[in-house]
This record gives sequence, C-alpha cells and structure tokens, in this order.
Amino acid sequence: MQLKRSSGIILHPTSLPGRFGIGALGAEAYEFVDFLADAGQSVWQILPLGPTGYGDSPYSAFSAFAGNPLLICLERLVETGDLNPEDIEGISFPEGKANYGFVHGFKERLLHQAAHRFRTGASAERRAAFEEFCALQGYWVNDYSLFRVLRSHFDEKSWNQWPTDIRKREEKALQNWREKLGDAIYYHQYAQFIFFEQWFALKGYANSRGIKIFGDIPIFVAFDSADVWANPHLFHLDENGSPTVVAGVPPDYFSATGQRWGNPLYRWDRMAESGFSWWVARFRWNLSQADMVRIDHFRGFEACWSIPVSEETAVNGSWTPVPGEKLFLTLVEVMGEIPVIAEDLGLITPEVEELRDRFGFPGMKVLQFAFGSGPDPDPGNPYLPHNLERRSVIYTGTHDNTTTPGWWQDLSKDEKNAVRSYLGTDGRDIHWDLIRLAMLSVADLSIFPLQDVLGLGASARMNAPGSSAGNWSWRYLPNVLTEELRQRLAGMCRTYGRIPWEETPSFLAG
Repeated sequence: MQLKRSSGIILHPTSLPGRFGIGALGAEAYEFVDFLADAGQSVWQILPLGPTGYGDSPYSAFSAFAGNPLLICLERLVETGDLNPEDIEGISFPEGKANYGFVHGFKERLLHQAAHRFRTGASAERRAAFEEFCALQGYWVNDYSLFRVLRSHFDEKSWNQWPTDIRKREEKALQNWREKLGDAIYYHQYAQFIFFEQWFALKGYANSRGIKIFGDIPIFVAFDSADVWANPHLFHLDENGSPTVVAGVPPDYFSATGQRWGNPLYRWDRMAESGFSWWVARFRWNLSQADMVRIDHFRGFEACWSIPVSEETAVNGSWTPVPGEKLFLTLVEVMGEIPVIAEDLGLITPEVEELRDRFGFPGMKVLQFAFGSGPDPDPGNPYLPHNLERRSVIYTGTHDNTTTPGWWQDLSKDEKNAVRSYLGTDGRDIHWDLIRLAMLSVADLSIFPLQDVLGLGASARMNAPGSSAGNWSWRYLPNVLTEELRQRLAGMCRTYGRIPWEETPSFLAG
C-alpha cells in the first residue's frame, strides 16, 4: 500500500460531544470533519464500528459486520420523519463521558418507535432503499438480527446456552423463530439500515473534504456473536458449541502469565476450503465503510497463540501456524490492492515482518515506546524517528496507551532527561513536542489521539488493557476545537510537508 505523506487524528465516534450521552453520527461528527480539514489533516482514524457487548469494547462486538446502533443520530431521524421533534425534547446527558448504561435504554426505546413509524409511514423511496439494503446485506444482517432477538428472548444468555435446536440452527427452528419474532427482527434490520445510511453519508462528506476514513479490523471475533453462532464450522468448537482453544498472547515482559483473551480460534483449514469467503466478505464490507483499515494483532496471521480452554492463564499455550499468505493472496486476487496497515507492535518475528512486507503493508511505530528506562535512550530503538522507514505510520500513542501528558507524568527523572535530550526541548509542552516529532519524521503517515492535541492527562485515556472497568467512555467537551489548535496543526503540516492541499489555503498564506 502506498501512503501519501499526511497526518491524521484518532477519535472514535463515541468520543464526540452531544447531549444524548454518547457521540453520534450527527452535526458534531460533521463539525469534527471540518476541524480536521481546516487543520491540515487528511485522515480520521476510528476504532471498530460494531455493536458493543461485554465491557462496551469495540473489540468485543456482537458482529464483525453490523454497526453500533448507539451511534445513530436521533436528530437525523427527526429530519427523515422517523421521529417527531417532541420525541427527543428534554433529553440531555452530561458531557465528557459516554453513559452506556443510560443510553442503551432510552435510545433503544426511541429506535423501536422510529422503526414502527418507518414501517407504517415511510416514503416509497426510503422503503425501497431499506429493502435494497436488506437484500444486498442479507448474508449477514438476517443472521445478526435473529441472533440479537434470540439473545434478548433467552435473557441475554450466550448462544451456546440456548435450546439445542436453535443453538444448532436446525432449519425448522430457524423458520419458527423467524415467524414468531418477525417484528423484533425487523427492528434490528431497520437499526442497521439507519446506521449505515448515516455512516455512508458521513464518510461521503469526509471524503468530499479530503479526509480519508481509517478503519479497524480486529483479527478475532467474540465467541458470543452472530459470526460464531452462524458459522460454527469455521471455529474450534466442541459438539456443544463451546470453544476448545482460545486466543491470547504468551507471557512476556509485561505479564508473567500472558493474556488470555478468550476469543475462539479459527478453523483455517475449513476457511481455506471455501476460498476464505468469510474473510473476503468481511474485508469487502469493511473497505466500503473505510478508505483503509488497520489489522489489529497482525502477527496472528502468521501464527496465533493457542490456549486450551481449560487453562485459566495464557502460560500453557502454543504457537499454531496460520495461512496468512494464502489469505492475503486470495484477497488481492479477488479485490485488487487492499489498503491495509499492519498492527505489528510487540514481539514480532522475522516471519511476521516477511508476511507484512510481502504485501507492502505499512507497519506501526509508537513514540511512547521509543524511550526506554534509564538516563540514555537506546539509539537503536526501532521506534525512534531516525530509525523509521517511510512506509510506516507513526503515532504519539494509540487508544491502548495513556495520553502523552499522562505518560510523561509517569516517567522517572532520568527518563525525562533522556527524552529532553533527544527532543532538545524542556518538555513543558510534551504533547506538542511528540506531535512535532511525529510530524517531522520520515513516516508517510503521522497519527495522534485527539487527547494529545488537547494536552489532556491520564484520566482521558481511552483504554487500559487488562482493566475491565472505566474504558471506552472518554468524550471531548464542546467548544474545545479552537481556532488556535486548527492553526497550529495546519502550520505544522505545512512546515513538515504533510499539507493535503495542492495550494496553500489562504489562512496559511504568508
């Protein structure tokens, strides 16, 4: 993949401001696109857009294909006539934090109301658009909608705890439940239609302003998902539908027991037999929603850490080969060039690097990883800017890191001195120091979280891996995207050759 020298910002849509308790695909999202464009940025990086389940994590979704209804903009539903203005009057949640628990209840009630009004009163044009969506996306939306309805019917129990006939997807049971729960199924189909109607409108606007959407594909899917229930033969499951082996990473410097993620592992032999059709469909759909995608845990396409389900930790796992080369050859053959960035952080083997380079996928570098412990930086550290390759993406930090001011706060005196020595600054504006360092590097694309642009402390971090509480809830406050920030970012883009326009905008001239 060939990247143009450019710059961008990470912000998941849930982190947008707004009065309904969580970010949405409405006016605030369009205003953020305008800020990016006016600040000289070319890329908006997001996290996975799937419907969140356990822990509100976008990396643990009920589907690898569906969108998150919590992101639907209610004001847009008023504009289309699916809701009346009075339906959303008086609703106002505090800013600054995503209130998932509250939002689920009131938004689902309003979406049910909107679905009913759409079903009984939508125009012929919108009704035809809905039917076209359901026909084109039927390969996933029908199973997903039935899965969500059944999960609700069976008290939110995991699908492997449902009655045997529907757990095993016997045709008679599928037909009976579809007939019995038809209205509820329609609701989920409607919610998906609306989500993607709003998402593609936003993406179209972003592209019109010169902003590319940078999406995210987690390598694994959640066990309690429509994907596993609808395709059990593609996963390592026993006769009762329970996983036999699960994913994770082995013990390392950061964890003596490794990480046991719990995702079921793929039956790659069966996927290969079908020409990797599930992966082709997944990549094709994701790349319609984004202009390029990051593959999370890319090393898992060369080999994955397989942990017996009986093990409580990741210690007693083993590396299992994965036919990643065959998969990517198939994707390229079917789709042509695939605009992929490989998340190649951590302990990466030569085999993983060879797979990445075989297909020309840019890798990732994180500046917070560039400075080790002690008073002197290691000049050979691969994350230091003077060691980078052009075909890479450099970050100040990612959604899994603390913010740059938070990282700085945690450093020892010697470590801070080492950073100051490398930067040639006093570190008083450390977030701008690292943004500048990313901008001036040779990496084709520089990315930084909005929290770093705003100079926020550790309390604004998006996710702390290994912690099950308090994640994914940060939102920026209204009116913080100031003219000063816009000018400063745009000026840095011009200075370091990352400006996206062919001609310098008037406000940067002179």
